[in-house]
Amino acid sequence: MNDFWIACGHHLLDRDESGGLRVTDEFLKAYFARPELMPPKDACLVEQRLHRGMLADPRQAVGADEVTAIADEDARENWRFVLGFRDLMLRHPTLEAAYLAAVRSRSNDLPPLFINQLVQVILRNALDGNDDPSVLRAAELFFRPQRILPHEQALLLGDEEVVGGRSPTPILSLNSMLDTKTDAQLDVLSEENAETYWERSDRFDMALDLSTGARGPRALAQVMTRWVSHLLGIDVAIEPLTELREVSLSWYIGLDADATRMGDRLWHGDELDEHSAGRVLSLFRLTFADPGLAGGTLRGEPVYLILAMTADQKLRMKPQNLLTGLPIKRLEAIS
Repeated sequence: MNDFWIACGHHLLDRDESGGLRVTDEFLKAYFARPELMPPKDACLVEQRLHRGMLADPRQAVGADEVTAIADEDARENWRFVLGFRDLMLRHPTLEAAYLAAVRSRSNDLPPLFINQLVQVILRNALDGNDDPSVLRAAELFFRPQRILPHEQALLLGDEEVVGGRSPTPILSLNSMLDTKTDAQLDVLSEENAETYWERSDRFDMALDLSTGARGPRALAQVMTRWVSHLLGIDVAIEPLTELREVSLSWYIGLDADATRMGDRLWHGDELDEHSAGRVLSLFRLTFADPGLAGGTLRGEPVYLILAMTADQKLRMKPQNLLTGLPIKRLEAIS
């Protein structure tokens, strides 16, 4: 069986009886071994002692006063964030449960890079055994910002960090620990080169064709279906649409911030101007396998999913919207 996304650290985790991911000391130590937390030679004794302690016992309690005592301001901030992330994982039986708690919490202040890491490793678990590189490449949209690459009649997506250099928002992975480089040639994923995905999956250097009628939208629909099933324990069917016309917009979910704003306008009866409509990348229709799960005023109507790019032609998907925005009567998360 082909492996993929090795650098996310999934091999350092355990699974419980329900298939959820259990955090291990090895996984936690991988974070504390990151260069951002490695004390420089002139680091204060408090920082050096804390770092040694975490590598020896990554679950040990750390008081706020101990972090406050670190002399370097940047180091203090790094330690606050990583310890907050560690505590989130330790408070819950699985990483899936920790992620759901984070995205449902109104007080969550974790930087996006930590949330992206959780999304990737959870997807790695949910898609374990999948042998379709198109599905795996589409799944990268969940945790890595993309740049739109218009090419003739095709709508191509390339990884923002690979296409445009370092992203303004750092993307957390274990790549830096493994000295993995990302300056490789960008190829469009196709039937001819699909088998090369396995050896380059951690390089994120393959573009996805999201054009209407191409494999990309169908692959993304498969990922979203699996995402909902794995995290909420419900079965849904998701299919790509060519356009959003003559439908009753009973319920909609924006899969990114721009799409949410567009959906809000449509909900209130406004029409999208040509420029806004041109930024819609994909549309999907979601139906419940069990219509009785639908809550609110849905009454058997489908849920419409909208994916859009920003004004500067980038895509920053928010997969949590698919979980928190569904109108369902019963939530059964993996625990």
